[in-house]
Amino acid sequence: MDPDDILLQTEEKMDKALAALRNELSSIRTGRANPLLLERIHADYYGTPTSIAQMANIAVQGGQTLVITPYDKTALIEIEKAIAKSDLGLPPQNDGTVIRLNVPPLTEETRKEQAKQAKKVGEEGKVALRNVRRDGMSQMEKACKEQNLSEDDAKHYSEDIDKLAQDKTKALEAIVEAKEADLLAM
Repeated sequence: MDPDDILLQTEEKMDKALAALRNELSSIRTGRANPLLLERIHADYYGTPTSIAQMANIAVQGGQTLVITPYDKTALIEIEKAIAKSDLGLPPQNDGTVIRLNVPPLTEETRKEQAKQAKKVGEEGKVALRNVRRDGMSQMEKACKEQNLSEDDAKHYSEDIDKLAQDKTKALEAIVEAKEADLLAM
């Protein structure tokens, strides 16, 4: 494989790791109602675990309430069960046609816990970036040996991967810091 292709492939994998981090951080509760809170919750729909977003319309009402309106009314009870079993900590209120989730403002203690969780997710993201960097470096070494590139060229490509990893790590840290600031500033 061409070293330039390996560099591009490594960057794509790092971008995917950052996207996964953003997705994970978006599911951390900030005290405001956000449909992304339900992103990871799956309900049983005719024997298949299905995300709630695929089964229902999720709307924010008044900034503090999520209103879940299933497309198929028979799925209402399964959605309610899935939310109740989740780690969300919000009791669903079923009125027979929609489910309401009241998202209370976070206490100081809860905000600090959520900030710790965001930091932990950030550390997991850094590990993912380091793994992608390591894989890219090993692929680059193989490619440089196969193509008989000079030591200077091989060193140049390795430095490119290192710089890429440093830039993506800085971006990751900025994302995590912004989430922490959002959690602690309320």
